[in-house]
Amino acid sequence: MYVSCQLSQALNGVSDKAKDAKEFLVQLKNMLQQIQESGVEFEACLVAQCDSLIEALTRQKAKLLTKVTKEKEYKQKVVRDQITHCTMKLRQTTGMMEFCLEVIKENDPSGFLQISDALVKRVSSSQDQWVKGALEPKVGPEYDLTLSTDALMQTILQLDFCQNKVPAAPLLQLEKCCTRNNSATLAWRVTAPAGSPIEGYVLELDDGNGGQYREVYVGKETVCTVDGLHFNSSYNARVKAYNGIGVGAYSKTVVLKTSDVAWFTFDPTSAHRDIVLTNENLTVSCNSYDDRVVLGTAAFSKGVHYWEVCIDRYDNHPDPAFGVARINTLKDTMLGKDDKAWAMYVDNNRSWFMHNNSHTNRAEGGISKGATVGVLLDLTQRTLTFFINKEQHGPTAFESLEGVFMPAVSLNRNVQVTILTGLEVPKTIKQ
Repeated sequence: MYVSCQLSQALNGVSDKAKDAKEFLVQLKNMLQQIQESGVEFEACLVAQCDSLIEALTRQKAKLLTKVTKEKEYKQKVVRDQITHCTMKLRQTTGMMEFCLEVIKENDPSGFLQISDALVKRVSSSQDQWVKGALEPKVGPEYDLTLSTDALMQTILQLDFCQNKVPAAPLLQLEKCCTRNNSATLAWRVTAPAGSPIEGYVLELDDGNGGQYREVYVGKETVCTVDGLHFNSSYNARVKAYNGIGVGAYSKTVVLKTSDVAWFTFDPTSAHRDIVLTNENLTVSCNSYDDRVVLGTAAFSKGVHYWEVCIDRYDNHPDPAFGVARINTLKDTMLGKDDKAWAMYVDNNRSWFMHNNSHTNRAEGGISKGATVGVLLDLTQRTLTFFINKEQHGPTAFESLEGVFMPAVSLNRNVQVTILTGLEVPKTIKQ
């Protein structure tokens, strides 16, 4: 019974191998047909390539023959002109010589003496007309055209098939891939196929929600930093290489997660010229009695973000403003005066919300030295809410926010503030 079971198992194994062999034979027969079809197509392509080279050589031959024809016509014209000129001079000289001989034959010495001086001058003048080089050809029969075909002939003799391969899939170097705030840095490497150098790379990221990929970089570098991503999001990234033959396969996908909360400073490049930044761009003051605007270095389009601004100095009851803005908001007036900023401006007793120079929701309670103003930007609910000393100040200030927002402050020379980031989001919100 045991032997019978072993035999049955062995037969099953052989049967599986026989089945695999039949499938392999079908695969090989299909490959024969594919080889035939590919061969025909490849031969046609080869003929077309060679014919193209022959056509190019034929066109170039016609151009070279045209140059030879022009050179020939030029030489013939020069020689014909010389023949005409020399024939005319020869006729003139011969006629004069025949006239002089006839005069010499005359037996009238007195008559000869009368014209002899004029004849001598005429003969001398005729002789002077045959200047040096007049009886030398201006051109030669040789052509000053040299056609060098050695290099081209060598190239033709070296014409052969090369290994036409697209690049392999790049290898993402995980130890060099990282995120910081809402930026992602990726690095990769790949070996170029022989004879086909890599011309560049294409880096793609999805939308942070598992959606479609989009190109974020095309170029020759093997390290790339992508800015302006969503906070608290996971991005899938992949890269492929291309050369003169075509585009290679994608690398394996790497997942990069951006920061849950934003760490940022004030941005000196966006600040009004009267703004003064210190403390590694965390503290801001102003040289002007007029309000001036400075933005933060972060840009938000998704998620929930909270930061605070600490009042370091507060003199003569000014009314600084805090909030968010587009990057192109006005920098020489109070925050919220235009339609590109949403703000709360506050003095030592009360506050107002302001957008597009519209003042709303006056609230009692102000700020002083040491106070903190909190800004809660909730782009999930699309709202903006303010806090003073950890307590919500007034109702939700703005709703239906959409787009890209940057932290913003406006102040004059009577105020100095320091920004605090990477804070937990307040839990209690009043509508």
